[in-house]
Amino acid sequence: MKRRDRLVKQVMDHLDFLIGSVSTKGLKSEAWNLTSTVEGKTVTRHIPIAMLPAVRHMTERHRKLKTLLKELGETNWLLAKEGVELKDYGTL
Repeated sequence: MKRRDRLVKQVMDHLDFLIGSVSTKGLKSEAWNLTSTVEGKTVTRHIPIAMLPAVRHMTERHRKLKTLLKELGETNWLLAKEGVELKDYGTL
């Protein structure tokens, strides 16, 4: 259960995230985009230069969150197979 508790805490610590990828608009200008898919369509949003570090940090958090959720899902499966009631741990 310690592993699960650690993973739950790490997931909670990564909830300030953005989904998408950061890309430049081209070599001639210092302009940046955040591109993601919304309801099957590609959506591109302009990123002001001042926000670029924060947006990059938040998209990295999304990548880490996906990894953590996969690991948490596997851990939950192993605990469920052992008959552990996850609702007793306050997260269900």
